[in-house]
Amino acid sequence: MLDVRKAAVRGALMGGVLEPLDLERFRPLLAGDEGTVAVKMAFSRDEESRYVIDVAIEADILAVCQRCLEPMPEHLSSESKLAVVWTDEEAVSLPRYLDPLILKEDSCNLWELVEDELILAMKPFNYHETGTCKRKTVSFFDPLIKEDVLEDKPNPFNVLEQLKPGNKH
Repeated sequence: MLDVRKAAVRGALMGGVLEPLDLERFRPLLAGDEGTVAVKMAFSRDEESRYVIDVAIEADILAVCQRCLEPMPEHLSSESKLAVVWTDEEAVSLPRYLDPLILKEDSCNLWELVEDELILAMKPFNYHETGTCKRKTVSFFDPLIKEDVLEDKPNPFNVLEQLKPGNKH
């Protein structure tokens, strides 16, 4: 936990590298524990005396391909400018270039902040490149479909032939 007000007044800079294994809420979204998450945070006060946190995250993780369900490398990049507020009313009055970080107390859990930013940076669906993934999904299709089996079935639209003008059956 970090007192955001004190860090902003001092102009604190923080940075470090985390492992996905350390992020409890983010970890279930991943295909594995391998990877790195590089985080930089700059605390300051803006011209209107708001407490502001600039957060930059670069992460190399393993995501799940939604086509083949196999692990795939994914790079996440996130940059946010957060204004620390304590009520929803304060959050609504922020300018558009600031995202609200609503706190219930003066201190902030930086791990949770990093996890929130990573979850927001994650794509809703991840896919391998089409050529790479297609090779893996070939096994899901039945290669034994025979065309002559399809030809033996009557066409349900043949009944409509009888309704055409000029056709007398």
